[in-house]
Amino acid sequence: MPRFAANLTMMFGEFDFLDRFAAAKHAGFDAVEYLFPYDYPPEAIAEKLHDHGLTQALFNLPPGDWAAGDRGLAALPARAEEFRASIDTALRYAKATGVGRVHVMSGLASRQDAAALDAYRDALRRVCDAAGARGLDVLIEPINTRDMPGYFLDDFGAAADLIAELGLANLKLQFDIYHRQILHGDVLMGLRELASLIGHVQIAAVPDRHEPGTGELDDMRVLRELDALGYDGFVGCEYRPAGRTEDGLGWLRAFA
Repeated sequence: MPRFAANLTMMFGEFDFLDRFAAAKHAGFDAVEYLFPYDYPPEAIAEKLHDHGLTQALFNLPPGDWAAGDRGLAALPARAEEFRASIDTALRYAKATGVGRVHVMSGLASRQDAAALDAYRDALRRVCDAAGARGLDVLIEPINTRDMPGYFLDDFGAAADLIAELGLANLKLQFDIYHRQILHGDVLMGLRELASLIGHVQIAAVPDRHEPGTGELDDMRVLRELDALGYDGFVGCEYRPAGRTEDGLGWLRAFA
């Protein structure tokens, strides 16, 4: 059975962020993820993880100025120095939380822009080197451009090709079922074809990004496929509850 991680950016919004750790544990989760921890000291996050016996599954490198529209820095040549600084910041939080993997958002740029592609390659080599020295995996995730217009990495094939091209042992694919269905469909075949590259999985129903089982896919079938493939990593529950978070967890109990 996959190890489910509650995404505390989206789930348990009934609580202040630092109180969501306790809420996730009370609801039956043993692991958590979220987009960014940087509004809080790393020691505060580590304390919550320890107090509630939770594993930190994943978080993202700093994305730039999110409120101003930044969605990552890695493919932005003019922001290379800022990206390098973001690696140091993320690794401080990684050390405090014990996380085993971090996600690098590419940013808003065109994959047809040679300078952006070169910047992205260089950024991934740099972060993989720094993270690898600490035993961490680095993840890249194709994101659909309906939700994030202009996102640089918007294709699963391109992500797989880049991982193969760079040949970095700790560079993995973050396979988000929601984004895959919107971008390409063919979710089960995508999982089968890309299984050897996958370092993390996320799930949400399509098209409304609510609880698994409420959309157009048979999400339970998808989760059983992960079991059949022998996937033993985390499945991040990166969905927006349609109502109160705990009221929508029937899918989790049913799958268990």
